[in-house]
Amino acid sequence: MSDTYLVSSFGDKDRVKALGARWDPSRRQWYVPEGRDLAPFAQWVPDGGAAAPSTSTDLLAPAAAESHDLAVPSKKGVPLSQLLQGVSAAVSQAFKAGVWTLVEVVDTRVRNGHVYLEVSERDASGVITAKANAVIWSSTASQILPNFESATGAQIGPGIKLLVRARPVFKPQFGFSIEVDAIDSEYTLGDLEARKREIRERLQGEGLFDLNRQLPAPWDYNLVLVVAPEGGAGLGDFQSEASRLQALGICRFVYVHSRFQGDGAAAEIRRALLGAMARMGTGDEDSDPLPDAVAIIRGGGAINDMAWLNDYALVRAVCELEVPVLTGIGHERDNTVLDEVAHIRYDTPSKVIAGVERLILQRAQEAKALFADVIRDATKMVGATRRTVVERYAAIESGARQEVARNRQEARGLLAQTQLDAAQAVRTAAEGTERQFNDVRRLAAQQLSLARSAVPAALAEIRAEARQSLQTARANIQTNRANVLDKAAADLRFVGDATTRAFEDVATRSRQAVATAKTDTQALLREIAGQGPEKTLGRGFALVRDADGNAITSATSAEAQVTIQFRDGVRNAQLQEDNKL
Repeated sequence: MSDTYLVSSFGDKDRVKALGARWDPSRRQWYVPEGRDLAPFAQWVPDGGAAAPSTSTDLLAPAAAESHDLAVPSKKGVPLSQLLQGVSAAVSQAFKAGVWTLVEVVDTRVRNGHVYLEVSERDASGVITAKANAVIWSSTASQILPNFESATGAQIGPGIKLLVRARPVFKPQFGFSIEVDAIDSEYTLGDLEARKREIRERLQGEGLFDLNRQLPAPWDYNLVLVVAPEGGAGLGDFQSEASRLQALGICRFVYVHSRFQGDGAAAEIRRALLGAMARMGTGDEDSDPLPDAVAIIRGGGAINDMAWLNDYALVRAVCELEVPVLTGIGHERDNTVLDEVAHIRYDTPSKVIAGVERLILQRAQEAKALFADVIRDATKMVGATRRTVVERYAAIESGARQEVARNRQEARGLLAQTQLDAAQAVRTAAEGTERQFNDVRRLAAQQLSLARSAVPAALAEIRAEARQSLQTARANIQTNRANVLDKAAADLRFVGDATTRAFEDVATRSRQAVATAKTDTQALLREIAGQGPEKTLGRGFALVRDADGNAITSATSAEAQVTIQFRDGVRNAQLQEDNKL
């Protein structure tokens, strides 16, 4: 005689245990040890106390023998509990130990420490070819799950593939299931890594893997597109700093939300990302321009939660994106293919916004330094230009005075020379006239002497001719004198006209020199004005001054009360101690 196995429900366990039944963990069934009285267990003993059949054939053979006459009321059928108990015994006999089995988790539930799973197998096209319920009892789960999570960083959840040691179990009350008592963590790690390696090698073969990383880094951040799960802790950490930058008008953030785990999450992220990019940069009045970068962020989680992001279509979309991608997914130890293809990979969402702030601060400091350089160079140029203007004005004034003095001196010399030439001409004419008078007198005396000595008769003729000659001489003298005087007057008029023209030329050249100097001076002043602080203020900069009106170029030397000069006015301001941007 052998042990007698009982057919009892879960609710009867305390009663059969109290009567002395024992638990068989391999068959997961209560039994009465050999030699004990079966009377107290009569309601649970199958078929009047017979031992449970060891194989299904023992149970099914009588049923087969009677199957030809099932309609006869006098025939006694096999109880369902006995039939199912036979199935349970057959399954227990066939699988006395667990078998290493490949499964994919479809769903998980935890109740009273027990982990209930729904597992399946898919073919290459993704069609489910097998499905079963599985359980990890609490006593086993407390041992194998911490070790699995510590080794892989993953948690048992939908979508994860496992290599488990499973033993099929059939219970009349609950049906078929498999009990898991071990999990191979190396297989799960290998499967996750194999999936990443497959995506990585495919993208490298297509020449897409490094596309986004080869884009020029953002010079500054004015607009950032953020893709994140709605309401996530990582998004909250990111927004706590991003909202401050946006409130100050430094950088604007556009948010789109999507699931980051679960079946279809990768496709949803891709649609949200590409949809937002399609709406941006269209050139419409109401649309945003293309962002300076795209930030893909989510908080920490198990490795299998991150594994949903290792999707070829999603990773390829990131590779082909025309703007740099920043990733901040999970924690420092987490790594996805998205991180590998992104332009810049950060450990967490908080480090993404910190990187954005760091670049903005760097550009602000550079702009501040450049503005100080502009002010310094403009001040130097204004001073140098002012000195140049003064020197050129002095040189122009001195040159004009020298030119006027030289022209006056030339005019005086010309006038003196003209007067000298006129006097000389008058003297020459007078001397010539005097010589002519003397010659006339001498000739007249000679003629008179000849006439007197030659013939007295010719005296009258001589006198007449002498008178005629004298008249002619007088007329000639008058004519010559008039000519001399006319010539002298003409020379005087010419000299006067030349002097007048010389004075006019001197005045004209002086006015031209002064006008040229004025034009050059105005051009220099316009150049100075174009490079001065007003022009710089018109480009959006501001000038900070202390109480005395002096420009402040260093934060360490700044007073508490300052004035800020804008393009269109001045405002008073109170500085506060704050090392943050």
